[in-house]
Amino acid sequence: MTRWTLVQRARGESPEARAALSDLCALYYGPVEAFIRCQGPDSETARDLTQEFFARLLGGSGVAGAASARGRFRSYLLGAVKHFLQAERVRRMAAKRGGGAQHLRVTAHPEDTSGGVDPADSAVEPADRAFDRRWAHDLLARALDRLGAEMQAEGKREQFDLLKPCLLGEHAPPHEVDLAARLGVSQPAVKVTIHRLRKRFRDRVRAEIAETLSDQGQVEEEMRHLIAALR
Repeated sequence: MTRWTLVQRARGESPEARAALSDLCALYYGPVEAFIRCQGPDSETARDLTQEFFARLLGGSGVAGAASARGRFRSYLLGAVKHFLQAERVRRMAAKRGGGAQHLRVTAHPEDTSGGVDPADSAVEPADRAFDRRWAHDLLARALDRLGAEMQAEGKREQFDLLKPCLLGEHAPPHEVDLAARLGVSQPAVKVTIHRLRKRFRDRVRAEIAETLSDQGQVEEEMRHLIAALR
């Protein structure tokens, strides 16, 4: 049973479900804050709103209607934060009647995952895209950390640190001849090691994704969504 399945089945009422929901929320703090930053508030206000959103979600029966998210915690949480911001906007307008209140602009593009500008540039990046990009980057980082910890337990931390650039593709990896010399193995052996490490990394990414789904048949679809979010 995945964390999200546990939360959905118990609607967050059991201690186990509440712990699972807390874990999931901790993993999604960054994407939610990135989304809220795109609504216009300054960084301090965005942090306050993010903390308030999660406090409400964790403090009440915040998973009512979760089935409408098609079994994805990512989709459920994005819908929940949009609802929260709309309610905050109504509340602030009612309290201030426009007298100096800081307005929250809610711009949704739920199907837009075609990539875009740096997520730090929240002034021009659509909010849903900022959420997805931060979600994708954070998920890859967790998978990489988990793989690194496994390799360290196997006594292969040096190997992992040398080959890590080959996993993410952010920078040109060292030439295989250089890697072979540094690892003390043949060049063909380096090719095989990189191939196996990439497979292990993909498996860790899938495992991270699976924890946020109630339908394991959606893992590959979420993998495609993740790749699109990184473009």
